[in-house]
Amino acid sequence: MDKMAPTAPSLTVIVPVYNEEGCLARFCDAMDAFLQQSPMPTQVLFVNDGSTDSSLAQIRAICYSKPGYSFLSLDRNRGLSTAIKAGIDHIQSTYIGYIDSDLQTSPLDFLLFFGFLPEYQMVNGIRARRKDTFVKRLSSKIANGFRRYMINDGIQDTGCPLKIVDAAYAKRVPFFDGMHRFLPALIQLQGGKVKQLPVQHFERFAGYSKYHLFNRLWGPLNDTFAFRWMRKRYINYQIAEQFENQPVTNGRI
Repeated sequence: MDKMAPTAPSLTVIVPVYNEEGCLARFCDAMDAFLQQSPMPTQVLFVNDGSTDSSLAQIRAICYSKPGYSFLSLDRNRGLSTAIKAGIDHIQSTYIGYIDSDLQTSPLDFLLFFGFLPEYQMVNGIRARRKDTFVKRLSSKIANGFRRYMINDGIQDTGCPLKIVDAAYAKRVPFFDGMHRFLPALIQLQGGKVKQLPVQHFERFAGYSKYHLFNRLWGPLNDTFAFRWMRKRYINYQIAEQFENQPVTNGRI
């Protein structure tokens, strides 16, 4: 009997949304341009994280009118890690992408990533020539430097909101608040390889950042200690040999 042909690789891009009503229409224009050029079947999954503006209404209108767009809506605002985890749990594609809806990164830069799949289990962007405020750049530099010093993951820009990861690895990521800050390290913890590539970065198109100096610094620093604790106790194994026999029923096989 001929073996069935392997299923073609596919990609689902998770887009967490929290009060981004001013960005969503233009974000979809940018995403549509990428969808037309993606080398594998691709769809978009919005995860509404309890928005209190018109974001959910706009997401509904987009998904009801455009093929390839779907959404989940959480019961209330639960934070970025939970929104990403909800998307990962829902997705059935071969690969999982992640991008923010604030247009500070371009979906077209995903096209740079495909050449490194499946050799690498994750491709992570590095925001080149960041167009952020001085305070935002400084706090990110401090947090990234402290994380690399404490866990030695070698990741230059763990917070870059442009990633593609093998879904099998993403679904094994242990869930905790602050998980999104350690996605590359959590892939490495499973033995996966991470490729880092420079990507474009832009000024925010509309709205405002949901983070300030305190949570940009204290959150990553505090979560780094939690990650070190979890890494020491993380269970990882590979099967060297396996044999399965038929169960015995009523004395018969």
